[in-house]
Amino acid sequence: MTEHQPEEHQLTDHQLTDHQLTLRDESDLVVARRRVRELGQSQGLSALGIEQLATAVTEIARNVLIHARSGRMAVRAVRAVRGGASRSLVAVVVTDEGPGIGDLDAAMADGYSTGPGLGMGLSGARRLVDAFELTSVVGQGTTVTLEKWGKEPGDHL
Repeated sequence: MTEHQPEEHQLTDHQLTDHQLTLRDESDLVVARRRVRELGQSQGLSALGIEQLATAVTEIARNVLIHARSGRMAVRAVRAVRGGASRSLVAVVVTDEGPGIGDLDAAMADGYSTGPGLGMGLSGARRLVDAFELTSVVGQGTTVTLEKWGKEPGDHL
């Protein structure tokens, strides 16, 4: 198993909201984007941050539909400590039981694709979020965790 790990932070036990979704077809992507936007607003993400997370989630969920045909997604509003301050974040965990990814380093490179796309989905999603973790086992499936954090205390933007 290979993985790309997120930045260190300490999550608290305080999970505010949890939405579970099944990914079966394109219509589920619309629902996923809506949930991410709703939680992003409630967690104090900027408008840009919300759209970045929604775009990243769409890319990852579309990969599930293309490569694994179906999967699951959990969208969570969480309070956590980062940089010594308590902050809000939206965490998204997307899992599938598809074929898995044999070479994660290659898959994370811009332009690498095993399907009809441009090969920017995984690497692009990673650039759009504050924390990104990818684990995959060939023949068992893939899990991608994305996090987007709310503003730091004292931010005025």
